[in-house]
Amino acid sequence: MTPISILELVRVTEAADARQSLANARDLAGHAERLGYSRIWVAEHHNMAGIASAATSVVLAHIAGGTRTIRVGAGGIMLPNHAPYVIAEQFGTLAQLFPGRVDLGLGRAPGTDQFTLRALRRSPDAADTFPQDVLELQAYLAPKAPHQRIEAVPAAGTEVPLWILGSSHFGAMLAAELGLPYAFASHFAPDLLLPALDIYRSRFKPSQQLERPYAMVGVNVIAADSDAAAMRLATTQKMSFTGMFRGARGLAKAPIDNIETYWTAQEKAQVMRMLARSVVGSPTTVAAGLEALVQETGADELIVVSDVFDHGARLRSIELIAEAAGIAPARPATLRAV
Repeated sequence: MTPISILELVRVTEAADARQSLANARDLAGHAERLGYSRIWVAEHHNMAGIASAATSVVLAHIAGGTRTIRVGAGGIMLPNHAPYVIAEQFGTLAQLFPGRVDLGLGRAPGTDQFTLRALRRSPDAADTFPQDVLELQAYLAPKAPHQRIEAVPAAGTEVPLWILGSSHFGAMLAAELGLPYAFASHFAPDLLLPALDIYRSRFKPSQQLERPYAMVGVNVIAADSDAAAMRLATTQKMSFTGMFRGARGLAKAPIDNIETYWTAQEKAQVMRMLARSVVGSPTTVAAGLEALVQETGADELIVVSDVFDHGARLRSIELIAEAAGIAPARPATLRAV
Protein backbone atom coordinates (compact mmCIF):
# COMPACT_ATOMS: atom_id res chain seq x y z
CA MET A 1 0.00 0.00 0.00
CA THR A 2 1.44 3.34 -1.08
CA PRO A 3 1.37 6.00 1.66
CA ILE A 4 -0.81 8.96 0.82
CA SER A 5 -0.68 12.50 2.18
CA ILE A 6 -2.42 15.85 1.72
CA LEU A 7 -1.22 19.22 0.48
CA GLU A 8 -3.48 21.75 2.23
CA LEU A 9 -3.94 24.97 0.27
CA VAL A 10 -5.90 26.80 3.01
CA ARG A 11 -8.20 28.14 0.33
CA VAL A 12 -10.12 31.32 1.03
CA THR A 13 -13.40 31.06 -0.84
CA GLU A 14 -16.38 33.20 -1.71
CA ALA A 15 -18.14 31.49 1.21
CA ALA A 16 -15.33 31.21 3.79
CA ASP A 17 -13.00 34.01 4.89
CA ALA A 18 -9.40 33.52 6.03
CA ARG A 19 -10.36 32.75 9.62
CA GLN A 20 -12.86 30.10 8.55
CA SER A 21 -10.39 28.65 6.04
CA LEU A 22 -7.79 28.25 8.78
CA ALA A 23 -10.37 26.54 11.00
CA ASN A 24 -11.31 24.28 8.10
CA ALA A 25 -7.66 23.34 7.56
CA ARG A 26 -7.31 22.26 11.17
CA ASP A 27 -10.57 20.30 10.99
CA LEU A 28 -9.49 18.59 7.78
CA ALA A 29 -6.15 17.62 9.34
CA GLY A 30 -7.92 15.84 12.17
CA HIS A 31 -10.16 14.08 9.68
CA ALA A 32 -7.14 13.02 7.61
CA GLU A 33 -5.39 11.72 10.72
CA ARG A 34 -8.34 9.47 11.54
CA LEU A 35 -8.42 8.19 7.96
CA GLY A 36 -4.77 7.13 7.97
CA TYR A 37 -3.10 9.81 5.84
CA SER A 38 0.64 9.99 6.48
CA ARG A 39 1.17 13.74 6.56
CA ILE A 40 -0.41 17.09 5.82
CA TRP A 41 1.69 19.85 4.31
CA VAL A 42 1.09 23.56 3.81
CA ALA A 43 2.71 25.70 1.12
CA GLU A 44 4.06 29.24 1.36
CA HIS A 45 2.24 31.69 -0.90
CA HIS A 46 2.21 35.48 -0.71
CA ASN A 47 -0.09 38.21 -2.03
CA MET A 48 -2.78 35.73 -3.06
CA ALA A 49 -6.24 36.60 -1.77
CA GLY A 50 -7.41 33.02 -2.16
CA ILE A 51 -4.70 31.34 -0.05
CA ALA A 52 -4.24 31.96 3.69
CA SER A 53 -0.96 30.11 4.30
CA ALA A 54 1.57 32.95 3.94
CA ALA A 55 2.72 32.63 7.57
CA THR A 56 3.42 28.96 6.99
CA SER A 57 5.02 28.01 10.30
CA VAL A 58 2.19 29.68 12.22
CA VAL A 59 -0.41 27.80 10.18
CA LEU A 60 1.43 24.55 10.82
CA ALA A 61 1.38 25.16 14.57
CA HIS A 62 -2.37 25.76 14.34
CA ILE A 63 -2.91 22.53 12.41
CA ALA A 64 -0.57 20.43 14.50
CA GLY A 65 -2.27 21.62 17.67
CA GLY A 66 -5.48 19.99 16.51
CA THR A 67 -3.90 16.61 15.76
CA ARG A 68 -1.86 14.01 17.62
CA THR A 69 -0.06 11.67 15.22
CA ILE A 70 -0.16 12.85 11.61
CA ARG A 71 3.05 14.45 10.35
CA VAL A 72 2.81 18.16 9.57
CA GLY A 73 5.13 20.13 7.38
CA ALA A 74 5.89 22.71 4.76
CA GLY A 75 5.32 21.79 1.18
CA GLY A 76 7.07 24.04 1.04
CA ILE A 77 8.99 26.93 2.43
CA MET A 78 10.36 29.06 -0.41
CA LEU A 79 13.85 29.36 1.01
CA PRO A 80 15.04 32.29 -1.16
CA ASN A 81 12.46 34.40 0.69
CA HIS A 82 14.14 33.82 4.07
CA ALA A 83 17.37 33.64 6.00
CA PRO A 84 18.07 29.93 6.66
CA TYR A 85 18.75 30.82 10.29
CA VAL A 86 15.21 32.13 10.79
CA ILE A 87 13.63 29.06 9.17
CA ALA A 88 15.75 26.85 11.42
CA GLU A 89 14.45 28.73 14.47
CA GLN A 90 10.84 28.43 13.30
CA PHE A 91 10.89 24.75 12.42
CA GLY A 92 13.11 23.86 15.34
CA THR A 93 10.44 25.40 17.56
CA LEU A 94 7.75 23.37 15.80
CA ALA A 95 9.85 20.23 16.32
CA GLN A 96 10.10 20.98 20.03
CA LEU A 97 6.34 21.50 20.28
CA PHE A 98 5.43 18.48 18.15
CA PRO A 99 8.39 16.07 18.40
CA GLY A 100 8.80 13.48 15.68
CA ARG A 101 6.04 14.97 13.52
CA VAL A 102 7.55 17.89 11.57
CA ASP A 103 8.77 17.91 7.96
CA LEU A 104 10.45 20.79 6.14
CA GLY A 105 10.06 20.83 2.37
CA LEU A 106 12.10 23.47 0.56
CA GLY A 107 11.46 25.17 -2.75
CA ARG A 108 13.53 27.52 -4.88
CA ALA A 109 10.73 29.56 -6.46
CA PRO A 110 9.60 32.77 -4.74
CA GLY A 111 5.97 31.67 -4.46
CA THR A 112 4.84 35.15 -5.39
CA ASP A 113 5.29 37.99 -7.87
CA GLN A 114 8.27 40.32 -8.25
CA PHE A 115 6.54 43.23 -6.52
CA THR A 116 5.88 41.11 -3.42
CA LEU A 117 9.42 39.77 -3.56
CA ARG A 118 10.65 43.32 -3.09
CA ALA A 119 8.22 43.76 -0.19
CA LEU A 120 9.83 40.70 1.40
CA ARG A 121 13.16 42.56 1.18
CA ARG A 122 14.75 39.73 -0.76
CA SER A 123 16.89 39.99 -3.86
CA PRO A 124 15.64 38.36 -7.08
CA ASP A 125 19.09 36.69 -7.16
CA ALA A 126 18.50 34.92 -3.84
CA ALA A 127 17.49 31.73 -5.64
CA ASP A 128 21.03 31.40 -6.99
CA THR A 129 22.33 30.37 -3.57
CA PHE A 130 19.55 27.84 -2.90
CA PRO A 131 21.86 24.79 -2.62
CA GLN A 132 24.16 26.56 -0.18
CA ASP A 133 21.18 27.82 1.82
CA VAL A 134 19.82 24.27 2.13
CA LEU A 135 23.15 23.10 3.55
CA GLU A 136 23.30 26.05 5.94
CA LEU A 137 19.79 25.30 7.17
CA GLN A 138 20.64 21.62 7.60
CA ALA A 139 23.66 22.58 9.70
CA TYR A 140 21.55 24.74 12.03
CA LEU A 141 19.19 21.79 12.60
CA ALA A 142 22.06 19.41 13.38
CA PRO A 143 23.52 18.99 16.89
CA LYS A 144 25.66 21.93 17.90
CA ALA A 145 29.32 21.37 17.04
CA PRO A 146 32.19 22.20 19.40
CA HIS A 147 33.22 25.84 19.17
CA GLN A 148 30.16 26.66 17.03
CA ARG A 149 29.52 30.35 17.67
CA ILE A 150 26.05 30.68 16.11
CA GLU A 151 23.34 28.32 17.35
CA ALA A 152 19.75 28.27 16.19
CA VAL A 153 17.84 27.94 19.44
CA PRO A 154 15.87 25.72 19.97
CA ALA A 155 16.53 24.09 16.59
CA ALA A 156 19.99 22.61 17.16
CA GLY A 157 19.78 18.84 17.39
CA THR A 158 16.17 18.56 16.24
CA GLU A 159 17.34 17.31 12.81
CA VAL A 160 14.00 18.15 11.21
CA PRO A 161 13.83 16.04 8.01
CA LEU A 162 14.42 18.13 4.90
CA TRP A 163 12.77 17.54 1.53
CA ILE A 164 13.55 19.14 -1.81
CA LEU A 165 10.51 20.21 -3.80
CA GLY A 166 10.61 20.75 -7.50
CA SER A 167 8.91 20.94 -10.86
CA SER A 168 12.03 20.69 -13.02
CA HIS A 169 15.35 18.89 -13.34
CA PHE A 170 17.12 21.26 -10.95
CA GLY A 171 15.34 20.07 -7.83
CA ALA A 172 15.78 16.45 -8.84
CA MET A 173 19.53 16.87 -9.25
CA LEU A 174 19.89 18.75 -5.97
CA ALA A 175 17.84 16.22 -3.99
CA ALA A 176 19.94 13.41 -5.48
CA GLU A 177 23.23 15.16 -4.73
CA LEU A 178 22.29 15.89 -1.11
CA GLY A 179 20.67 12.53 -0.49
CA LEU A 180 17.29 14.01 0.43
CA PRO A 181 13.73 12.90 -0.31
CA TYR A 182 12.20 14.56 -3.35
CA ALA A 183 8.64 15.76 -3.99
CA PHE A 184 7.61 16.62 -7.55
CA ALA A 185 4.82 19.15 -8.13
CA SER A 186 2.98 17.31 -10.88
CA HIS A 187 -0.31 18.70 -9.53
CA PHE A 188 0.46 21.89 -11.49
CA ALA A 189 3.60 21.14 -13.55
CA PRO A 190 3.27 17.60 -14.91
CA ASP A 191 5.41 17.84 -18.03
CA LEU A 192 8.78 16.88 -16.51
CA LEU A 193 7.54 14.39 -13.93
CA LEU A 194 9.03 11.20 -15.38
CA PRO A 195 12.39 12.67 -16.50
CA ALA A 196 12.85 14.34 -13.11
CA LEU A 197 12.18 11.10 -11.25
CA ASP A 198 14.67 9.28 -13.49
CA ILE A 199 17.35 11.89 -12.77
CA TYR A 200 16.69 11.77 -9.05
CA ARG A 201 16.90 7.99 -8.79
CA SER A 202 19.86 7.53 -11.10
CA ARG A 203 22.00 10.20 -9.42
CA PHE A 204 21.00 9.64 -5.79
CA LYS A 205 23.80 9.62 -3.22
CA PRO A 206 23.02 8.12 0.21
CA SER A 207 23.19 10.53 3.13
CA GLN A 208 22.83 10.49 6.89
CA GLN A 209 19.14 11.31 6.49
CA LEU A 210 18.31 8.88 3.68
CA GLU A 211 19.90 5.65 2.44
CA ARG A 212 17.80 5.17 -0.68
CA PRO A 213 15.86 7.55 -2.96
CA TYR A 214 12.36 8.40 -1.81
CA ALA A 215 10.08 10.14 -4.27
CA MET A 216 6.73 11.74 -3.54
CA VAL A 217 4.41 12.67 -6.42
CA GLY A 218 1.86 15.47 -6.20
CA VAL A 219 -1.51 14.83 -7.83
CA ASN A 220 -4.87 16.58 -7.94
CA VAL A 221 -7.56 14.19 -6.76
CA ILE A 222 -11.24 14.98 -6.36
CA ALA A 223 -13.62 12.21 -5.38
CA ALA A 224 -17.38 12.09 -5.04
CA ASP A 225 -20.05 9.40 -5.13
CA SER A 226 -20.18 9.55 -8.93
CA ASP A 227 -17.93 10.64 -11.77
CA ALA A 228 -20.37 13.38 -12.73
CA ALA A 229 -20.51 14.80 -9.21
CA ALA A 230 -16.71 14.81 -8.96
CA MET A 231 -16.33 16.52 -12.33
CA ARG A 232 -18.67 19.26 -11.17
CA LEU A 233 -16.65 19.78 -7.98
CA ALA A 234 -13.50 20.00 -10.10
CA THR A 235 -14.79 23.11 -11.89
CA THR A 236 -13.71 25.16 -8.86
CA GLN A 237 -10.07 24.33 -9.45
CA LYS A 238 -10.41 24.83 -13.19
CA MET A 239 -11.79 28.31 -12.63
CA SER A 240 -8.94 29.12 -10.26
CA PHE A 241 -6.33 28.11 -12.84
CA THR A 242 -8.21 30.06 -15.52
CA GLY A 243 -8.07 33.12 -13.29
CA MET A 244 -4.33 32.69 -12.98
CA PHE A 245 -3.92 32.85 -16.75
CA ARG A 246 -6.18 35.90 -16.85
CA GLY A 247 -4.02 37.64 -14.25
CA ALA A 248 -7.04 37.70 -11.96
CA ARG A 249 -6.26 35.44 -9.01
CA GLY A 250 -9.05 35.66 -6.48
CA LEU A 251 -11.21 33.72 -4.07
CA ALA A 252 -12.19 30.16 -4.88
CA LYS A 253 -15.53 30.00 -6.65
CA ALA A 254 -18.45 27.63 -6.15
CA PRO A 255 -18.64 24.83 -8.73
CA ILE A 256 -20.68 25.34 -11.87
CA ASP A 257 -22.62 22.98 -14.10
CA ASN A 258 -20.83 23.72 -17.37
CA ILE A 259 -17.19 24.84 -17.31
CA GLU A 260 -17.27 25.34 -21.08
CA THR A 261 -19.26 28.53 -20.54
CA TYR A 262 -16.49 29.93 -18.32
CA TRP A 263 -13.28 29.61 -20.31
CA THR A 264 -12.07 30.10 -23.88
CA ALA A 265 -10.61 27.29 -25.96
CA GLN A 266 -7.11 28.66 -25.40
CA GLU A 267 -7.64 28.93 -21.65
CA LYS A 268 -9.00 25.41 -21.57
CA ALA A 269 -5.91 24.08 -23.34
CA GLN A 270 -3.59 25.90 -20.93
CA VAL A 271 -5.45 24.77 -17.81
CA MET A 272 -5.87 21.17 -18.90
CA ARG A 273 -2.17 20.93 -19.65
CA MET A 274 -1.39 21.96 -16.08
CA LEU A 275 -4.05 19.59 -14.71
CA ALA A 276 -3.09 16.68 -16.95
CA ARG A 277 -2.19 14.44 -14.00
CA SER A 278 -5.53 14.96 -12.23
CA VAL A 279 -7.67 12.06 -11.04
CA VAL A 280 -11.34 12.98 -10.76
CA GLY A 281 -14.29 10.69 -10.22
CA SER A 282 -16.02 8.06 -8.12
CA PRO A 283 -14.04 5.85 -5.72
CA THR A 284 -13.69 3.23 -8.46
CA THR A 285 -12.34 5.78 -10.94
CA VAL A 286 -10.00 7.27 -8.34
CA ALA A 287 -8.67 3.85 -7.29
CA ALA A 288 -7.81 3.01 -10.89
CA GLY A 289 -6.22 6.41 -11.47
CA LEU A 290 -4.04 6.29 -8.38
CA GLU A 291 -2.93 2.73 -9.09
CA ALA A 292 -1.98 3.68 -12.66
CA LEU A 293 0.00 6.69 -11.42
CA VAL A 294 1.96 4.61 -8.91
CA GLN A 295 2.65 1.95 -11.52
CA GLU A 296 3.87 4.55 -14.03
CA THR A 297 6.03 6.58 -11.66
CA GLY A 298 7.08 4.08 -8.98
CA ALA A 299 6.13 6.75 -6.44
CA ASP A 300 7.03 5.93 -2.86
CA GLU A 301 4.25 8.24 -1.69
CA LEU A 302 1.49 10.36 -3.17
CA ILE A 303 0.50 13.79 -1.90
CA VAL A 304 -2.94 14.88 -3.05
CA VAL A 305 -4.51 18.27 -3.62
CA SER A 306 -8.27 17.99 -3.26
CA ASP A 307 -9.33 21.52 -4.15
CA VAL A 308 -13.06 21.44 -3.37
CA PHE A 309 -15.12 24.56 -2.63
CA ASP A 310 -17.44 23.30 0.10
CA HIS A 311 -15.77 22.08 3.30
CA GLY A 312 -18.18 19.20 3.81
CA ALA A 313 -17.72 18.03 0.23
CA ARG A 314 -13.96 18.28 0.68
CA LEU A 315 -14.07 16.11 3.80
CA ARG A 316 -16.09 13.60 1.79
CA SER A 317 -13.54 13.78 -1.02
CA ILE A 318 -10.55 12.97 1.17
CA GLU A 319 -12.53 10.19 2.82
CA LEU A 320 -13.36 8.60 -0.53
CA ILE A 321 -9.75 9.05 -1.67
CA ALA A 322 -8.57 7.22 1.46
CA GLU A 323 -10.95 4.38 0.72
CA ALA A 324 -9.87 4.25 -2.93
CA ALA A 325 -6.20 4.23 -1.91
CA GLY A 326 -6.80 1.42 0.56
CA ILE A 327 -5.70 3.29 3.68
CA ALA A 328 -9.20 3.43 5.16
CA PRO A 329 -12.05 0.91 4.98
CA ALA A 330 -15.12 1.85 2.99
CA ARG A 331 -18.07 2.96 5.06
CA PRO A 332 -21.76 3.22 4.22
CA ALA A 333 -22.66 6.53 2.61
CA THR A 334 -24.94 7.40 5.53
CA LEU A 335 -21.91 7.44 7.86
CA ARG A 336 -19.73 9.63 5.69
CA ALA A 337 -19.09 13.32 6.17
CA VAL A 338 -21.74 15.51 4.60
